[in-house]
Amino acid sequence: MQQKGNKRTITGWVFYDWANSVYPLIISSAIFPILYETQTSLKNEAGRTVYDTVSFLGREFHNTEFYAYVICLSYILVALMTPLLSGIADAGGKRKLFMQFFCYMGAISSGLLYFFHAAPADDSPFMINWSILPLFFGSIGFWASLVYYNAYLPDIAEAKDHDRVSARGFSMGYLGSSTLLIIILILTVFTKVLPIRWAFPLVSLWWIAFATFSFSRLPKTSATQKDSKNMISKGYAEVYKVWKQIRENKTLKGYLGSYFMFNMAVQTIMVMAVAFANKEVIGIKQQDLIISILIIQFIGIGGAYLMSFVSKKIGNFKALGTSIVIWIALCIYVYQFVWYPWQFFIAAAGVGLVMGGIQSLSRSTYSKLLPETKDLTSYFSFYDLAEKLGLALGTLTFGLIEGLLDIRTSILALVVFFAFGLILLIRIPKPEQQAHETSH
Repeated sequence: MQQKGNKRTITGWVFYDWANSVYPLIISSAIFPILYETQTSLKNEAGRTVYDTVSFLGREFHNTEFYAYVICLSYILVALMTPLLSGIADAGGKRKLFMQFFCYMGAISSGLLYFFHAAPADDSPFMINWSILPLFFGSIGFWASLVYYNAYLPDIAEAKDHDRVSARGFSMGYLGSSTLLIIILILTVFTKVLPIRWAFPLVSLWWIAFATFSFSRLPKTSATQKDSKNMISKGYAEVYKVWKQIRENKTLKGYLGSYFMFNMAVQTIMVMAVAFANKEVIGIKQQDLIISILIIQFIGIGGAYLMSFVSKKIGNFKALGTSIVIWIALCIYVYQFVWYPWQFFIAAAGVGLVMGGIQSLSRSTYSKLLPETKDLTSYFSFYDLAEKLGLALGTLTFGLIEGLLDIRTSILALVVFFAFGLILLIRIPKPEQQAHETSH
């Protein structure tokens, strides 16, 4: 069994955050959304969007609505396949192999976004072709690899260190992705040595290079099934066994329900923030968007460690509840007051403060609640299932509300998800209470 607390192993694990965080920053938040918005909309002299209709397979959508649907579909696919694949990974001792497969899928797909192109047909609407597919497969690769990555945390660190190690991973992710973003800006914007499309192959190379370093240090996992035959059925049996255990554990089941709700809103904001700013923030420029993203990243480094410190003082559940309340306030602020770039920068600072903290603490809290088991990947597949179904529902709701009303109302609607998450979090029986009920 892998010795917990090994510094070499933990460093390797942390560096996967450094490696793969370039995807959510550069592909999901910064460069690609800006490129996509630029190619699929027209703005007037005041900088307000006047036309944003795109066509795909003969149907027309708002550009951000279509973007939300593509991402939503990728989340649904990840949610459907990872529990079974995680069961197979646990049964066959293949966690590291599955992590590598999805890592390289995500990285290569990111590089292929170099070829993304949207063009107007007869002046309107903007035509989206199959070059959008790398976005779809990149999303699958990134999110699926995280299932196996997160499952390593309780294997490599003691429960008392989970908050700190998880925060270190997220902080390294923010620092690494910001470093690459600055390099890309120097090469493409300031010196113009490369066109902006080269950002995507650079993401691919960065992700693969540092992930390879991580894989050299992460241990292989032992199989829970000695017989290598019928792995699909054994994988299914593994998942079903874990699901029965989760259903009987009121604390774990309640936490997954709360996480489903509040993380739905957090991740939707991360995916759609640039689209909102492009449409609703008057006079915002591309450099303003980049500045706001860097504000989020660098404040997020401190935010992850701050939330780890707060959780030590008041406990994980109370710390998470505090974060959710701040998120609700931020959504209301954005809906009511964010119309100009300086107001958006204030919102970005607030998001940075709580984004890294709530993500880091969510992961470490779940890992602390798990029983001693060899089925860690299967347990984390349900964590991932709650995350991806929430993401799918969140982005779908965001797109539908924009299609029916407007994108600003979509932001306000996320308050409902946060509120339900907070209510469910408050109602979770504490682990000691759960143990007392079980003993009786």
